[in-house]
Order: sequence, then structure tokens, then C-alpha cells
Amino acid sequence: MAEMPKVDENHAQLERLAGRWTTEETLHASPWGPGGTSTSRTVSRMAIGGFFLLTDYEQWRDGRVAFQGHSVHGWDPHRRLVVWYWVDSMGMPPPTPATGAWDGEALVMSQSTPHGQSRYTWRFDGPDRHRFSIESSKDGTNWVTFMEGHSRRER
Repeated sequence: MAEMPKVDENHAQLERLAGRWTTEETLHASPWGPGGTSTSRTVSRMAIGGFFLLTDYEQWRDGRVAFQGHSVHGWDPHRRLVVWYWVDSMGMPPPTPATGAWDGEALVMSQSTPHGQSRYTWRFDGPDRHRFSIESSKDGTNWVTFMEGHSRRER
């Protein structure tokens, strides 16, 4: 019988994102809306034996929930990549997970869809602060920032 997989440092690295986070967001004008500011709350926890990070996200605008999402981060030991599955209140299932890796203090992930390419970056400024950004590109060369956020861990 094969030995069961074990949680390793690649799974533990995802735990940096675990906890309750408040993020002040700036959304740039795009085909999905005019842009503006919002506040989001994210609750993330390691689960399923420490192999996956589960996240619930709520974005607040004008005193009400405007957008929600749920995601799963995991480590793919065969491809040696972080994988990220995201679903949200837009109702579209993801065609593929985003994939990426840690680059120092940043987790950088990308995804190709029929709408183009996306890049997601979490850049840590210490254990209780990080910056998050979403960029998009039609050709993979020219990138436009869709959203930027400054997050702080709630205590």
C-alpha cells in the first residue's frame, strides 16, 4: 500500500493567508463596472488535514454586500505549483484554476480564460499586512490593473 501524502512546507506557506482580513480596495473602471472603492472581509482557514486553504470573501459597497466569492488554494506536488479555484456571485464556474508560485514575499498566480489572461498577486508587508492586485491582459504582454487592495489581519 502506498504511503499517504503528508503536509509539507508548500502547504504550510499557504497558511500565511489564513485568518480574518479587512481590505480597502480600489477598483478601476472596466467592462464589469465604473470602478470606485470598497471594503472587503475575507475569512480563510487551513482545512482538510492542512492540505487546502478555504476562503470566504465579501465585498461591501454603500453599506451592503455587493459581491461574494469562495476559493480553495492548494499545492499540486506533481506540477510543483500553487493552484487556486475561485467561484463568485457572478455565477460563472471557473474554466481552469489559476496557478502560480511564491516569489519571495509574494504569491503570484495567473490564469487564461476565453476573456483573456489574469494575474493575481498577494505581496506581504509583514505577517499581518499584504497588498492584493488583479491585473488583466488580452495578449499576455500589456497588463491593466483591475483591482488593488491593502489588507490587514483582524485581531
